[in-house]
Amino acid sequence: QVQLVESGGDLVQPGGSLRLSCAASGSIFGLYVMGWYRQAPGKQRELVATITGGGTTNYADSVKDRFTISRDNAKSTVYLQMNSLKPEDTAVYYCNIKFPGTHRDYWGQGTQVTVSS
Repeated sequence: QVQLVESGGDLVQPGGSLRLSCAASGSIFGLYVMGWYRQAPGKQRELVATITGGGTTNYADSVKDRFTISRDNAKSTVYLQMNSLKPEDTAVYYCNIKFPGTHRDYWGQGTQVTVSS
């Protein structure tokens, strides 16, 4: 089992910044991909960004050039730096860890990000 604990969600004004963190613990070994997803009210959960152990990143088009995902392998922690936030970024943000080639796929409990004036 793997446990994921997110932090950093908050209320922020449009144009502001936030940094989300997600610490993983438990049975973490081998190759794995960490990422952030989000779900706005009435919408499906969507990909925000992912990062491999080697540092390869993937972003949703809607957040490119505004969000940056990073990872500290020694701490099994992934971060999401969010700049130039927009009201449409308002959602619950979920941390995810996947182990390729296995059925191991875990989610955090989510952290609320609200962008509003």
